[in-house]
Amino acid sequence: MNNDAINGLAFTASVTVASQALILRDRLLGRVKRVSLDHSADLNVSIRTISSGGQLLDAVFAKPVKEQVRASIVLCHGIGETVEHWFGVQRLLSAQGVASLVFDYAGFGRSTGRIRWEQCEEDAIAAFHALKALLPDTPISMLGFSLGSGIAAAVLDRISPTHLVLCSSFTSFQAATCCAGLPRRLSFLAPPIWNTEESLCRYSLPVLVLHSEQDRLFPTQMASRLASCNQERTQLSIISDQQHNDPFRCPKRRYWDHVVSFLQSDLSRAEE
Repeated sequence: MNNDAINGLAFTASVTVASQALILRDRLLGRVKRVSLDHSADLNVSIRTISSGGQLLDAVFAKPVKEQVRASIVLCHGIGETVEHWFGVQRLLSAQGVASLVFDYAGFGRSTGRIRWEQCEEDAIAAFHALKALLPDTPISMLGFSLGSGIAAAVLDRISPTHLVLCSSFTSFQAATCCAGLPRRLSFLAPPIWNTEESLCRYSLPVLVLHSEQDRLFPTQMASRLASCNQERTQLSIISDQQHNDPFRCPKRRYWDHVVSFLQSDLSRAEE
């Protein structure tokens, strides 16, 4: 068995165990609520199934009813979440005119298949095209949170988003595993994938790097390094009083307004 195969198996095993443990913890603590399909006067929400490389992905699409849809965004979530974790964020974004699609990678939640890094990238690309089919006349952006930040940045050469938003992000997957507890002398055991810093240096689309000052997993220095990759097109926002998972666990406008303002202000300038 070659190194790539060994790395692939190690990635699948470690991410599967970590994700299932974190999701089980949140379910036992009552932090996960089922998505309600009861359409309100302000929100239209539907369960979607996305085909991705032979797998079927569970997804939730949400869009405003009263507000004009001025922007849309694909949400690439982190390692310890499923689509249910993100419904509060979708509701908040919708209230401000932003439609969203959140999906579970293969092997997560009710999605079929198993977790592989190549498949995660295929899944993000499939989700982008699914949202584009749902809203063909609306600008589509990508948002990556934590693990999803590496995935969102890695697929930029295969899709054409108008904006990229990186929340609670890392500079590379190897650096992220060290932050999570892997000794630096053993960082070679983590596959050399999802180098977000290198990805940002290759592309010139508008980027928002949004980070929490109290993030105990990834230090703010990582966010600063990402923002320095393309300073002319990158905006860095450091938020206080937010821990790593707070943005989706307890979504607040003072955090997500940065995303909405970034998307809509840039679009307004393009319209002028």
